[in-house]
Amino acid sequence: MVVRDLGHVDYLPTIEAMKAFTQARGVETPDELWVLEHPPVFTQGIAGKEEHLLAPGEIEVIRTDRGGQVTYHGPGQIVVYVLCDIRRAKLGVRGLVTGLEQAIIAFLSEFGLVAEADPKAPGVYVSGEKIASLGLKISRGSSYHGLALNVNPDLEHFGRINPCGYAGLRVTSLAQLLGEQCPSQADAAERLVEHLRSKLPLQ
Repeated sequence: MVVRDLGHVDYLPTIEAMKAFTQARGVETPDELWVLEHPPVFTQGIAGKEEHLLAPGEIEVIRTDRGGQVTYHGPGQIVVYVLCDIRRAKLGVRGLVTGLEQAIIAFLSEFGLVAEADPKAPGVYVSGEKIASLGLKISRGSSYHGLALNVNPDLEHFGRINPCGYAGLRVTSLAQLLGEQCPSQADAAERLVEHLRSKLPLQ
C-alpha cells in the first residue's frame, strides 16, 4: 500500500486525479491512501438536495460523485481518500465503511475519547456530535473518496448546511474536545493512517 501526503490541494483536481487513477489501475496496482487538506468547499453527494444548503455564502459548492448529502471540507480537517481494490481485498462496501469507522474510533480512543458509529448515518460521533464523515464511490470494483476527520476546522461553516442532510446535527472537533491536548494535524494524520493500516486489508 502507498501513502501519499498531498498537503493543501484544491478539491476538483484531486477528484479528477482519483477518477483517473481508478480507471487506469489494474489487478496488480497497489492500493493508495491520499492524505490531504482542502481549502473551504461544500460538496454535494449524488443524492444531495439543495434544501440542505442553508447559507453557503462565499464558499464554493461542488457537486460530486460520492454517496451521501452535503458536507464541508476546509483547513484544520484531515481528509483521507481511500483508493482500494475492494474485490481483491474481499471487502464489500459495508465492510469498507465499517473498517474506516473502526479505524477512526480506535484513533480517538488514544485520546480517551469514546466514539461510536451510526449505521443510519455513516460517520463517527462523540456524545452524539459528529467528528468524522464518510463518503465513498465504487467504480470497477475499486473505491475512491473516503473520510474527513475534524482536528481544528472552523466549525461555524458546518452551521451553513444541514451536515450530511441532518438538520440540527451538531459537529465537533478534536480541538473542541481536547483543548490544549489536541495533537497537531500532522501528528493526528500519521496516527490515523496507522489505524487505517491495521483495520483495512489494503495491499
